[in-house]
Amino acid sequence: MRNILVSAAAGVLLFASAASAQVELKTYADSKGYIDVQKLTCAQLANTYQEDADFLGVWYSGWYNGLAKKHAINIPRVKEGIHNVIVHCKANKGKTIIQAIDFILKQEQKKR
Repeated sequence: MRNILVSAAAGVLLFASAASAQVELKTYADSKGYIDVQKLTCAQLANTYQEDADFLGVWYSGWYNGLAKKHAINIPRVKEGIHNVIVHCKANKGKTIIQAIDFILKQEQKKR
């Protein structure tokens, strides 16, 4: 019984330390409040709160769609894409988010 309690306590502490390691997206802003989205890393994305990661994912989606002159959004597809980028970033923290998005987009093209 004691081993179970010690293991449970260690698990709670590990979870708490992982949760406290997350930071707000604005942490990565410069002194004027801007974030250079082309330099933002997967490690930074993985270390931010889920809401901030989702927000940033929607921003990137709009940016890429704007470049492609697309004026519509497929919400389920965007959510899936954001999820895939976040998962890829958690496994590849040395990449930039732009590189992760490029990887995911190329994977999607291969599937089609």
